[in-house]
Amino acid sequence: MNELINGAMSVVSTGVIVVTLVMSLIAWFFVNRINVRSSQQIQLLESLLVEQKRQNQLLQRLTDRLTGEERPADEAVSQDYTRLIPER
Repeated sequence: MNELINGAMSVVSTGVIVVTLVMSLIAWFFVNRINVRSSQQIQLLESLLVEQKRQNQLLQRLTDRLTGEERPADEAVSQDYTRLIPER
C-alpha cells in the first residue's frame, strides 16, 4: 500500500510541476506580448512627437513670416485682443 501512495504522490507532484510550467509559459507569453505592443506604441508616440515638433517649427516660420510683413496693422489689433482675454 505504501508503494502505491508513493507512486501516486510522485505522479501528482510531477503533474503539479507540469501545470505550473504551462501556466508560467502562458503568463510569460501574455506579458511579452503586452511589452512588445507597448514598445510599438512608444515608438509611434515618439515619431508623432518628432513630426509634431517639425510641424510646429514650420508653423512658427510661417507665422513669423506673415507677422513680419504685416506687423504694423496686427500690433493694434493684438493689443486690443490682449486686453479682452483674461489671464489664467
